[in-house]
Amino acid sequence: MELLQTTVGQILIGTLTLINLVAFFIMGRDKKKSYAEKHVRRIPEGLIFFMATMFGSVGVYLGMLTFRHKTKKWYFKLGIPMLIVQNLALVYALVTLSGI
Repeated sequence: MELLQTTVGQILIGTLTLINLVAFFIMGRDKKKSYAEKHVRRIPEGLIFFMATMFGSVGVYLGMLTFRHKTKKWYFKLGIPMLIVQNLALVYALVTLSGI
């Protein structure tokens, strides 16, 4: 794959991987906090959606499946897969149009 052979492509893939790992661990941390005391401050759903919008949608989705977290909320079940499609389309457009 040509993308992996360029420095810019390697930086792009590394950055996307890091963002998705952070999003995955945010889902795990929020799930852990949901079992903690009631006075523990949880991670806002807005932050989770922000991470998904900022190219972390795959990490959030894998976190949903792995930790069984936010799977009953319709806006997560519908919104996160839609953001995956959006993220993939934007990355594809970025790579294709920039000639990376």
